[in-house]
This record gives sequence, C-alpha cells and structure tokens, in this order.
Amino acid sequence: MNKRYENYINHIVNDIESPYFKNMRDMYGLSPDEYELVLSKVFNQHISIVDTRYTLGTMVYNKDGNEIYFEDSNGYWEKYGYDTNGDRIYYENSNGKILSR
Repeated sequence: MNKRYENYINHIVNDIESPYFKNMRDMYGLSPDEYELVLSKVFNQHISIVDTRYTLGTMVYNKDGNEIYFEDSNGYWEKYGYDTNGDRIYYENSNGKILSR
C-alpha cells in the first residue's frame, strides 16, 4: 500500500462514525473491497464482513465468530462487545440505547 493511500485510510479510521458502511460509501467514496481494511482498524482486530438478505443488512464478525457490528440499508446500526469468555457484555444502537454489565 502506498504511503498516500495508507494516510488516507488512517484518516478515515480516525474520523469515521457509525453508520460505518453508509459513511464509507457516501462520505469517503470507498468501494466494498476497502471496507474490511477500514473496519479491521476501527475495531482493532481481524474481522469478516457478511452481507445477508435475511436481515437486510451487513454484519461484521470478529475472529471468534461473534457479531460485533450490524448495519441495515437505512443506516440503522448496532454494536456489540464481548468479554474474554465470548459472552456479550455490551450493546449499543443508533437509537441511543446502550446496555452493559
């Protein structure tokens, strides 16, 4: 990756807010093949992205297979956090709902 592109990606990572997919597309003009690069830096871990017609949205999973982010086509989003045992301990959504234990 050339330095200029790397700097641009790092700028996006430091600037972007949810809804991530909508903003990567609309605000930064990124293509879907660049989303994993950005989100792996945002979440600071290896991730996988799955588009699904069932939920009409896109899910992001961590290396352990836990869903850490969901976003639908309208920009509604949900974030999840897990403890070291893989138990969900955090939930936040675009409506302002936050739950943690």
